[in-house]
Amino acid sequence: MMGQKSAWNGITLWASLLFVVILGFSRLSYGMFLPGIQREIGGSYSQLGMLGTINFIGYLAGTLCLPPLISRFPDRKHAINQATCFLLGLAMIGSAFSDHLAQLGLWRFAIGFLSALATVLVLSIAMDAVRPAEQGAASGLIWLGGSAGILLTGLSAPLTIDPSHLQGWRYAWAAMGVFGIAAAFGFAVVTSKRRQGSSSSQAEVKPSDQQRVKVYRLLFSPEKLLFLIGSYFFFGAGYIIYFTYLIPYLVSRGIPALFAGLIWSGIGLAGMFNGWVGGRAIDRWPSGYTLAAGMSLGTVGVLGITTGNLFFTALGAVMIGLVSFITPPLMTTSLLRRHVPHRAYAACLSIATAFFAAGQMMGPIVGGVGVQQYGLQFGAASGAIFMGISAGLAGLYGQKQRKTKTRDLHLGA
Repeated sequence: MMGQKSAWNGITLWASLLFVVILGFSRLSYGMFLPGIQREIGGSYSQLGMLGTINFIGYLAGTLCLPPLISRFPDRKHAINQATCFLLGLAMIGSAFSDHLAQLGLWRFAIGFLSALATVLVLSIAMDAVRPAEQGAASGLIWLGGSAGILLTGLSAPLTIDPSHLQGWRYAWAAMGVFGIAAAFGFAVVTSKRRQGSSSSQAEVKPSDQQRVKVYRLLFSPEKLLFLIGSYFFFGAGYIIYFTYLIPYLVSRGIPALFAGLIWSGIGLAGMFNGWVGGRAIDRWPSGYTLAAGMSLGTVGVLGITTGNLFFTALGAVMIGLVSFITPPLMTTSLLRRHVPHRAYAACLSIATAFFAAGQMMGPIVGGVGVQQYGLQFGAASGAIFMGISAGLAGLYGQKQRKTKTRDLHLGA
């Protein structure tokens, strides 16, 4: 095993900077920029929500393509990641020049495809460099970058959603793409140094064909990881509904751009604490119950929007950032790392991410129907249904873990 570093090292720090782009800028900034995009390009919120779905179709396609790609080129993981991250930055810049919905949809698909590859590859490469006992904290540090991306996106609100700055969202996306290219270069440099220092041990860790794990049996067995994967799917649907329609709802209420941006930034700021605390928590209590607790509180946070009160809506948004925005991805990442053999980790994480992507693909469609039928408030709040289901499945996974541990103790006795 190559994991010899602490959670806080150069590779995880550069990976966190990449996640600013992979999660915060390339994907979740879309919900923040929707009002500005609608003013300049046009389209209903239902149509613009469908572009979010197209983004996640690309994300799903990317996660499905990655396992055969890794199998075909097992020694080219770093090279594939470098190309993917550089192209993601370029796609961000390209999307800033979109003039109509179809063109923007193509860019959103490409960004989804590339960000899926980058998510799994960056996590896999970075976690290889961390000691097993600190991988939860390392995962938290990396996912924390996504929260930082949301924070920075929210602070750009006066430029991106204020009607007086019609093209502000274009400038923001272009700047985000440039940042992404710089972060990709930094990550390539530090991982290249790591590979040079460990090249002598590479040949020793390659397993024989007989040691390969039947990944699907491991992931889809109710006694293994099925409930964890199901929880990840429903979380993907629930959180993306909320993130897609929260800002449009606030703008429809006449909330000033600065206040709407501060609420969005509040999610990111709280998520930065959650990224570190959540990572420590899953290292200390590596259980589905830990995941379920955060998801349950996040469900309550989404329901804050149903009050129609700005204070409770903002409080709910901060609660989501604090306990259930970064928590599910980082905890799922860490739990898979603990319970999946090292050689099968990238493939298992890719398949789990595919289910997460499928949930995100379904979310905007369901939310868009809710918006059309009952308005933006109901559409955004409908995410609580899926997050509640996710919390229940995480609890069932924790129960299975407990039964397995008890059975192992009896067998040991």
